[in-house]
Amino acid sequence: MDTTFSSEDLAFQKEVRDFIANNYPQSLRDSIAEKKRNNEELSREDLTTWHKILGKNKGWSVPGWPEQYGGAGFTPTQKYIFEQECARAECVIVAPFGPQMCAPVIYTFGNEEQKAKHLPGILSGEVFWCQGYSEPGSGSDLASLKTTAVKEGDHYIINGQKTWTTLAQHADWIFCLVRTNPDAAKPQEGISFILIDMKTPGIEVRPIYLMDGINEVNEVWFDNVKVPAENLIGQENMGWTYAKFLLAHERSGIAQVARSKKAIERIKQIAAAEMSYGEPLIQDPAFQRKIAEAELELTSLEYTELRTLAKDSAGKGPGPESSLLKIKGTDMQQKLTELAMEAVGYYANPHMGTSLSNEYVGPDYSTNLSGSYFNFRKASIYGGSNEIQRNIIAKMVLGL
Repeated sequence: MDTTFSSEDLAFQKEVRDFIANNYPQSLRDSIAEKKRNNEELSREDLTTWHKILGKNKGWSVPGWPEQYGGAGFTPTQKYIFEQECARAECVIVAPFGPQMCAPVIYTFGNEEQKAKHLPGILSGEVFWCQGYSEPGSGSDLASLKTTAVKEGDHYIINGQKTWTTLAQHADWIFCLVRTNPDAAKPQEGISFILIDMKTPGIEVRPIYLMDGINEVNEVWFDNVKVPAENLIGQENMGWTYAKFLLAHERSGIAQVARSKKAIERIKQIAAAEMSYGEPLIQDPAFQRKIAEAELELTSLEYTELRTLAKDSAGKGPGPESSLLKIKGTDMQQKLTELAMEAVGYYANPHMGTSLSNEYVGPDYSTNLSGSYFNFRKASIYGGSNEIQRNIIAKMVLGL
């Protein structure tokens, strides 16, 4: 694989770098940094400001979309460069639920009315989405989901519960898997994919507070929720096909190679400042070995990501290699949070008094590292657990 940037690629890299430098708000950077120090939740404004700015610039909020729907039309190399530059500048991640997950389903399987109604708001960042897949008892075994949608005239009546719904408290819309045929021969054959306005009567969002006290995820309850039948994507009982398509896109994006490269840079900076037996930790041979091993693994993952981008650009879409990206990407994210914790030692822990406090001792770079460590424990579960991904690879790649 030729990894040398052409003159056109270098010009594009400069264009992206200059755009970020001139348009990424310092106020947003300050807001996120302050909330990270204080272990506070990001607001909807924090999560959408950069999305909206990118949405006004030639479809940069949705670099993977086809140009006909407003996408940037990036080549694989340009997409790679764009993600690298956003990570290098530590830009807030554009929430993937609308742009990277739901939108590809809409423009691939939806009708023209659905595309016209939903794609512009996703591109611009004005409409915030969440994902209604997991249920109590139906996580890795998603096909066992029990939320029902019963057709009554020109509407569906939806009842049930979704859980671990990320950022549902901010969402305008939710895309859901629902059971429309409880008598199907196989559970996968009775599932449909439907779009639901979160303002519809009968929807209740209940917060789930994690160990760090943050309301990142939620329960979403549906009590006789009346949804227009026109919100059904594609054909009834074909939702499992659309769900697999969506999950392949989600798993490809979970790898976050560029963000992991930035994390290694940060760990090196920390290790240069932290002392071990009178010398900077970065000079410790054992710690150097751990850094080197992480960099080698990340380089291998990066090439796999580039091959996946090239395949996607050829119109083939992500396949089982997305499971490889998901496994290794999340393994790497967890490994790097562990390495950061190791680098700062005791400083990674919040002050312990009579109860857990958000007050940290030590240098600023140690703030909330424990929060990141605990939060990333879930990375190997969401988007399809890594155990399930290994089964997919065994079947689709190895033929077992």
